[in-house]
Amino acid sequence: MPTEAFEEIAETFDFLDDWEERYRYVIELGKAMPPLDDAVKVPATKVDGCASQVWILPQIDGQGQGATFQFQGDSDAMIVRGLIAILGALYNGVSVDEVLKTDAAAELKRLGLDEHLSSQRSNGLRAMIERIRLLAAETCA
Repeated sequence: MPTEAFEEIAETFDFLDDWEERYRYVIELGKAMPPLDDAVKVPATKVDGCASQVWILPQIDGQGQGATFQFQGDSDAMIVRGLIAILGALYNGVSVDEVLKTDAAAELKRLGLDEHLSSQRSNGLRAMIERIRLLAAETCA
């Protein structure tokens, strides 16, 4: 079940009339995120499969399936920072079990991102989702 933060983003997407406005909104979401400290921008937090530089730093509170999942992320590309913010709205604060049950592709399809991102950006977005799912799965193991 999507978080309240993700639902707010979905409602804003519905409200905005065109994709230029939606892209601006995604970029604003990215600008509002605090940057990651350079000290944690290391190979272990880097996401492979993205054309841009992307880092995801998990913060898991608790153990097992009920552990709460959070992450911080950063990118050298503003639109990608915005996509990270959207993924944060989808996943932050839920249990690792919920992370694994969430159909991110279906939720993002509600925003129309699947139709409006370049294939390179779409591949990068899938890589970020897979990294997040892997991090959650490791906690459940």
